[in-house]
Order: sequence, then C-alpha cells, then structure tokens
Amino acid sequence: MSDIATRAGLKIDTKLAEFLEREVLAPLGRDVDTFWTGFAALLDRFAPRNAQLLNKREMLQRQIDSWHRQHKGQPHDAKAYKTFLEEVGYLVPEPGAFVVDTQNVDAEIATMAGPQLVVPILNARFLLNAANARWGSLYDAFYGTDALEDAPAAEQAGYCPVRGAAVIAAGRKFLDEAVPLASGSWADLTEFADGQGCFVPIADNGQYVGATANGRLFKSNGLHIEVVFDANHPIGRDDPLNIADIVLESALTTIADCEDSVAAVDAEDKLLAYTNWLGVIRGDLEESFQKGGKTQTRKLAGDKDFTAPDGAQGSLSGRSLMFVRNVGHLMTNPAIHLPDGSEIPEGIMDAVFTSAISTIDVEGHAKFGNSRHGSIYIVKPKMHGPEECGFTNDLFDAVEDLLGLARHTIKVGVMDEERRTSANLAACIHAVKDRIVFINTGFLDRTGDEIHTSMQAGPMVRKAEMKSSAWLTAYEARNVGIGLRHGLSGKAQIGKGMWAAPDLMGQMMREKIGHLNAGANTAWVPSPTAATLHALHYHQKNVFEVQRGLGDVPGLEPLLAIPLAQGVNWSEEEIREELDNNAQGLLGYVVRWIDAGVGCSKVPDINDVGLMEDRATLRISSQHMANWLLHGVCTADQVMDSLKRMAAKVDQQNAGDPTYEPMTGNWDGVAFKAACDLVFKGTDQPSGYTEPLLHQWRLVKKAG
Repeated sequence: MSDIATRAGLKIDTKLAEFLEREVLAPLGRDVDTFWTGFAALLDRFAPRNAQLLNKREMLQRQIDSWHRQHKGQPHDAKAYKTFLEEVGYLVPEPGAFVVDTQNVDAEIATMAGPQLVVPILNARFLLNAANARWGSLYDAFYGTDALEDAPAAEQAGYCPVRGAAVIAAGRKFLDEAVPLASGSWADLTEFADGQGCFVPIADNGQYVGATANGRLFKSNGLHIEVVFDANHPIGRDDPLNIADIVLESALTTIADCEDSVAAVDAEDKLLAYTNWLGVIRGDLEESFQKGGKTQTRKLAGDKDFTAPDGAQGSLSGRSLMFVRNVGHLMTNPAIHLPDGSEIPEGIMDAVFTSAISTIDVEGHAKFGNSRHGSIYIVKPKMHGPEECGFTNDLFDAVEDLLGLARHTIKVGVMDEERRTSANLAACIHAVKDRIVFINTGFLDRTGDEIHTSMQAGPMVRKAEMKSSAWLTAYEARNVGIGLRHGLSGKAQIGKGMWAAPDLMGQMMREKIGHLNAGANTAWVPSPTAATLHALHYHQKNVFEVQRGLGDVPGLEPLLAIPLAQGVNWSEEEIREELDNNAQGLLGYVVRWIDAGVGCSKVPDINDVGLMEDRATLRISSQHMANWLLHGVCTADQVMDSLKRMAAKVDQQNAGDPTYEPMTGNWDGVAFKAACDLVFKGTDQPSGYTEPLLHQWRLVKKAG
C-alpha cells in the first residue's frame, strides 16, 4: 500500500479509511473513533476463528486424501467411505425438525418468483444496467435475439417490418396466455370500449393493477406486465391498438458481486467496489460512456407509478432488489493490515464495509431505497459445512452490534457450491435459520470442489459427462427438497445456476424452464435481455404450486458417489480433445483476469461460442487437468502442448482487441505463467480454488 493510515491499531489504506469515514460513517452520524475501536475488536475476535476454519478444511482434505491413497486399486466401498466421513467430522448429524424463521423479507425474495442477475460490482455501467433490469422491453428482447426461432431474420438495417410483425404477433400470443380476454384474442382486437379504467376486456378483472403514465398494468403469477399505448410511437402508430411495447417485470433481484466475477486484489480495487455499492444504495450512481459518437449517461431508474382502479395512487420499484455478494472465508487483502502485520480476512472486511454502506438504506438516507423492510441482503459463497455457516451468523451478529442495527437486519444467502455444504445442507440452513433468505446450486464451483475433494481417488470422467453424474442429479434435487422441508418457500429464494450463453436465447427458452419445474423460484441469467425472456417462464409456471407437488428428497448416498472414470481407456485423440477444451477455456479467462483485471466477460469457447465465464469455470478446468495429470491419463508434456496450442487459439480470438497482449511466444508472460501454475500446482491449491494464484499473478502484473 502507498499512503497508510492508522486506526485503532489497524494499518489501512488512507483513501479507503477516508472513504468510509466521510461517505458512510458521517451521513450515518456514527462516531469514527468508536467505529474503528469496535472494528478492531471484531477482527481480534473473528480473524483467529477464520484461520481455524481454514485449517480445518485442510485437515479434512488431508484425511480424505489419505483414505483414498490407502484404498487405491480397490473397488470403492460407499458404505465404508460414508462411515469414514462421519468419523472425521466431514459429515455431521442432521438437526432435528425445524423451519426457518427469517423476518422482514421483501416480496421479491419471499413471495415472488422471477429471474436473478449477477453483475461484477467493479463495472458501474454493467451494475446500472442490472439494477435497472427490473423492467424490460419484450419487443426488444424478441427482436434482438434468436428467442423467436421461427421468426424471419431482419431484411434490412434499422427496423425491419417483416421481423417486427413476427415480434408483435408473439407479443399478442403472450398476452393471450398471461392476460386472457373475456373472449377472443388480443390479436383480433381493433378498438376498446372506452378510455377509462382498464378499458381492455380481460377475463379476470383481478389481473388489472392500474393505469401508468404510458399504458395499463396487469399482473400474472405475481409478476407485472405493462402494455404501453402510444399512437405517436413508430410501432404504436401502425398498431390497431396503438400498442408500442409490452414491458415485463424482469430481474426481480440482482446480486452485485464482490467475488467470482471481479478481479479485486488490493485497496484500489476494493475502494472501487465499495464506491459503486455506495452509489447503488445511495441512489446516485452514474456512468457516462460513448455510444454512436455521442456521450450517454446512465442513472438508476425511478419508480413506476400507477393509479389503481379505485383511484388510489400506487408505485412499483423501478429497480431490482439488490443483494451484495461478499467474498468467502479464504482470501485476505492488503487493503488493511492487522496489528500483527497480517492481511485482513477479506470476507470480514466485506461484511463490515458493505453492511455499513447498506445501513444508509436501512436508516432512510437513500434516494430510492432498496429494501422496503429495512433489511440488508448479503450472499455468502464458498462456505464449507455448518460450522462455517455458524461463523458467518456470529460475524453478522457482531457487525450488527458494531453498526447499531437490530438483530438479523443482515440477511444471508447461502450458496450450496461446496461438497461439505451439500452433504450437510440441513445443518447449514439451521446455523443461519433466523436470517437465511437464499440458497442455490452452482454446477461450476460445485464440480470443482467435487474433483478436488476426491482428487486422490482416481481419474475423473470427462467434463461433459459430469452433467449426467449421479451426484449432480442428487445435488440439484436435494437442494430444493431440503430447502422446502425447512420452510424456505414463502420466506426465501431457492435458486438455480447461470445460463452461460447470452447469444443462445432460443435454446435458453427451451431449456431453462426446467429450473422452474425443479422447484426453483429464481435462476441466474447473463443479461437484462435474458432476464426479460426468462420472465416469460414464470408467467407459464406457478413455481409455488410446483414446489407443493415435488416428491421425496434423495438420500445422501448418491450425493457421495464419486464421478470416477472406471474401466475407461481413452484414445490419444480423446485425451487431446479434453485437454484442449480445458486449456482453451482456462487461457481465455486467465488472460483477461491477469492482464486486464476483468473477472467476468463473454469469452469465446473452443468452438467460438461466447460464454459468460467467471472463476468457477476456471476452477473446473484447472482441477480437471490437474486430476488427469496426477493419475497419468496425460503427461506434463501433453498438457503444455495443449496450453501452447490453445494460447494461439485465444490470441486469434482476441486479435481485434488493440490492448490485448498475445501469449504465443511470450511463455514467460505473467498470464501464461499463471495459467500453467493453475494446472501444474492445481492439486496443492486450497479446495482447488484459483484465487490465491490469480491474486498473486495479478499483483505482479499491476506492479509492472
């Protein structure tokens, strides 16, 4: 760090300290000295516990590695394996019957079902786009994507009436399904009876919410639909009803991410993250950029006002309800040093800073307001088992005390993405039962941990085969079933993971409804447009009815099934194909992370299909290559050959970027060396995480 300030024995980056004091504590009326003294005491209490939990992770991993080495060459004994996991404390006893008791939860989380966005907090423009994605144009989403797979392509630049007609027809079809008329079709309407009230002859008048400045507002399965009427609009003037657009309530919630989708390695990066979060919470975040040769400024959207049928005035939020995802327990950050000279645990820093900023909303100092119930929503990732969840619960208690907040003001989302959490999910939920508002599954990180946990057991199946593994099927079903068993329905979100291909919306529309059929009342999408399209699924399915009809929860045994490639003899071509696929994805992500500080972006895969990539994808690729290398499926020379050939592929894919630094021939370059370390040192990385090496090499790059 450059300029250092001292606060209550803590050495803190001066700009970060001044930011918190001037922009956060002062508006809240908090005494600065009291805060820093309390923060130092909190760290003195929780930093050692944090370290102890990380030591326990490593101890358990060593025991599991040893068990697999002792049983090498023997058929896997599932019963003996489970007994071993119980004996070492990896599996803990199930808690007794209980239901969660979280209070003051906003409807977007508790009683509504709809899409969820995750956005890198370091990018203000993306953050604004996501926050404003509460409402989205269905016409734009249909017109600009392949969601209407049978619609004709645009025949000309600008607006194409032929494609536009197909979009309008699809919009009318949606209205017929979501807001049916008393008789006939929206497509056949040419005029309305009068201009007052709803003036649309719908079958169920209870679906009519009121009149907005632009049209009429309806409701279907808890989500709002605004039909926009404008005779002067280029679309509306040629429409028999003057419908200019259909605007859907889309991203009900958004997660501003301090974790897997960002490259935040020092005080400079963390200050930007906290500054952007403050702008969202305070309501004054703005970002200007050039588009079409003109400067545009993006701001947070205002609320959507309406007049109800009885004349009462109402308002709907114009923005997503915001979560903030803190980092997990693993990493430290040089932004603050403790009295013993060690770096601050970054998860503790995030908990204090993001909660302090969010208190501006809780205490009524925000322009718009986020939570209407005075809650702070934090997603906590990468926790291993109920003891770590209990640590987070205790930490949030202490943060509430530090900030003078009522108990359980801070709510928590538990990401079920580590094997020990999946295997003990009921106990994890119980550990945070008075503040939990979210659980979800994440195939990517969960697969990375699956590989690393059983690294010594043998070679794993190919990555594509993981999706049909017994453990994954059990994992997805258990997450929903255990959540429902303990009362999350109506109080919390049960979520599913990301649709990673933002350009394949037609395929998303066919497949992602499966998340609703599985009982998830939210699921991740890669863009505001995808949120609007995915919202259509929630009009088709009442998720809460689906949840009531789900069957029994799978047992623990299939979850513990290790996805080993037994009796497989891959050809040299198959091995090379798998290595190339892993290496290309790994390099395509790492080079942007290390060289440009970009933690999430649309990265072309080996077939040049753009996929939204973050660190979770990298964890799978690096761990899978390390596993095959460890067990002799491939050699170090084969791995290096793939890395070098795929570096050329990635260089070619980035050839249009004038700031890109090619890797080919620059084998001592920081990005390529980082990629190599992730594979060749992969078995030694804690839980297979990529953060330690990424942070190390990014700091080298930033230092020049």
